[in-house]
Amino acid sequence: MATLLMVESWLRSTGHSLPPLIRRLGHDYVLLTTNPALYPDTTSGLRHPVRANASEIVRADTNDPDAAVTAARAVAARRRIDGVLTTCDFYLPTVATIADALGLPGARPDVLHTATRKHRVRQAMDDAGVSNVGFAVADTYDAARDAAARLGYPLVAKPVDLNSGTAVQRVDDDAALKDAFHEITAEERNTRGQPRERVMLLEQLAEGPEVSVEAITRDGETTIVGITDKSLAGPPAFVESGHMFPADLPASAVADAEAYVLDALAALDYRHGLSHTELRLTADGPRLIEINPRQAGGYIFDLLRLVTGVHPLEQLVRLSLGQPPRVHETTDVASAAVFFVISPRPGTVVGVAGTSALDADPDVVRWQLSVPARAGLPRSNDAYLGHVVVSSASPADARAKAEAAVGSLRLRFADGTHAQPLGVPAAHAPGGRRQRVLF
Repeated sequence: MATLLMVESWLRSTGHSLPPLIRRLGHDYVLLTTNPALYPDTTSGLRHPVRANASEIVRADTNDPDAAVTAARAVAARRRIDGVLTTCDFYLPTVATIADALGLPGARPDVLHTATRKHRVRQAMDDAGVSNVGFAVADTYDAARDAAARLGYPLVAKPVDLNSGTAVQRVDDDAALKDAFHEITAEERNTRGQPRERVMLLEQLAEGPEVSVEAITRDGETTIVGITDKSLAGPPAFVESGHMFPADLPASAVADAEAYVLDALAALDYRHGLSHTELRLTADGPRLIEINPRQAGGYIFDLLRLVTGVHPLEQLVRLSLGQPPRVHETTDVASAAVFFVISPRPGTVVGVAGTSALDADPDVVRWQLSVPARAGLPRSNDAYLGHVVVSSASPADARAKAEAAVGSLRLRFADGTHAQPLGVPAAHAPGGRRQRVLF
């Protein structure tokens, strides 16, 4: 049995899945956290899995890398620590720093400091000669307007140091640019209290289908696990409304995307860890949206597990322990998809009609809804009210099944009105014809 040091965690998704998985693998972990209350009990009184599965909880200022290293050394002085990990983007550089200090497997800290800052990734791509979109970084609105005039609309505006699609948006004119700049630079700290780089990254808009490439890198050797395709909703934001694995792509597009990602990871000198690299497949070839030096979120890890038989979070554990990854096993699932339940308008959602059909559907692997809930305009991937995971024995079939499952639901609002979830293609609306909108 190995003992891991877990430095914070996501609250949902991977935060719920990793802790019991570590236990099932026969290991335990010490949770290093600023505040255990970050992982609250459920309304029914169940402990959050991050706390419930920890063999020990140690409080330390995880937002201060030096303090986190000091705390990690103190733990390692009284019990063996075999690896260090996190599922939370905000602590990836700290995990790398702790691993380096304790002589444990991990990525180089300087690589993670680059890989977790979107503007530094763009610059590394340019420096390495990897095909890139035009970009600029602005710390004032005047600088942003000058950059927009140079790059040309339409553009994508985004923060350099946030996640879950927060504040990422398309801008088509100076008025939208001004609003985006003030939104992106307004907050001094992120949701974990860490100071932010209050600048805006502007990128030329890449047109084409969006996919993500899931990979594992160990000792500088990268294995591509597969490619996930995506649906988007909620313009001018880029909210991910669904995913399917593996993506339904021509072999030539798969080869191009895989080769591009290998070049992008090499540009960062990324030699250890999972990666989730988002691309647009343009007429001129793949173009980077962003590199995430971690496991995929949005329940993509579940889709990979269903199709490949191997859980990406298990690979996270194995890498943290210096063990070789396991990539693929035989399953009877040829495709798997998740589609998210998103409110099409602000309001209080008090119920959802149609869930009994989900229970009766043999293709539905799992579904989850969190209602009642207060819904706002969908501005990021935190807008989800729930999700439905579907599997299929046929290639490229799971997406339509997942969309149909969510399309059959009706959200009930406190004012007595009902609505279909956002982003469901027209084919899954009553009397509709299937279509997908890419922007």
